[in-house]
Amino acid sequence: MGNIEEFKTFVRKNPSLIKFVKSNQMTWQKFYEIYNLYGEDESAWNDYRSTRSSEPEQAIASSVALGGFLNWLKGINLDAVQEGVNSIQRVVGVLGDLSSKDTSTTQKEEYKPRPLYKHFDD
Repeated sequence: MGNIEEFKTFVRKNPSLIKFVKSNQMTWQKFYEIYNLYGEDESAWNDYRSTRSSEPEQAIASSVALGGFLNWLKGINLDAVQEGVNSIQRVVGVLGDLSSKDTSTTQKEEYKPRPLYKHFDD
């Protein structure tokens, strides 16, 4: 299990490997097998490390960051977000109703007592 962590560290040191995986020239499995057989210092990596100078590290890092952001964005449950927005809208609506009732005084019809000797509009 520690070997996998070492490979991940190696890939972080050599971000040009990502280009080969994204362009489907290599797979992470094949890279791991090469790493497992030859280690870090073997000439087997020269073909993959040579492109490092041709592509700036910032472009690779930004593409990795963008990929991570897109993966995070894919993982968002839009139904849960919609339910949250709906509940917030309901709370704001209730608060708006309560505040409008408090500030505006409704004019009620004044109470007029019925005459004592008058029965049901006789």
